[in-house]
Amino acid sequence: MNSIFRLSPLLRQSLPRLSLFRYLSANAGSKENIESLIKDDKVVVFMKGHQEEPMCGFSNAVVQILRMHNVKFSSHNVLDDDDLRQGIKEYSEWPTIPQVFMDGEFVGGCDIMLQMHQSGDLIEELKKIGIRSALLDQENDAKK
Repeated sequence: MNSIFRLSPLLRQSLPRLSLFRYLSANAGSKENIESLIKDDKVVVFMKGHQEEPMCGFSNAVVQILRMHNVKFSSHNVLDDDDLRQGIKEYSEWPTIPQVFMDGEFVGGCDIMLQMHQSGDLIEELKKIGIRSALLDQENDAKK
């Protein structure tokens, strides 16, 4: 056998893991995977970067809005996986990132979250899923 076609023992051992990694990566954008991610927590954000370090202004704005309301949420960095980035856009039929899901339902992106925050609708939506906004406590403290 020609030496070009021989695999090193190390490469041969790692092939199953490489195949598994490709399989998992290819399925990151699948409908089933996305549905499992959005059902993991009451509030889920698909964003550029992580909540501790957003990588774009729109993702940062969503994180700041949720922090103002003291909402605990999970986030998924779409910059880590192109399949997830494309898959979430197809799943929600929304072309931009970030994307926010509450109680498994797509809410919208940065512009919608900003509108909901400014109008007070975000407080009501959070209440529907059993989350009390910290802004309500601030209002009560201000009235005292």
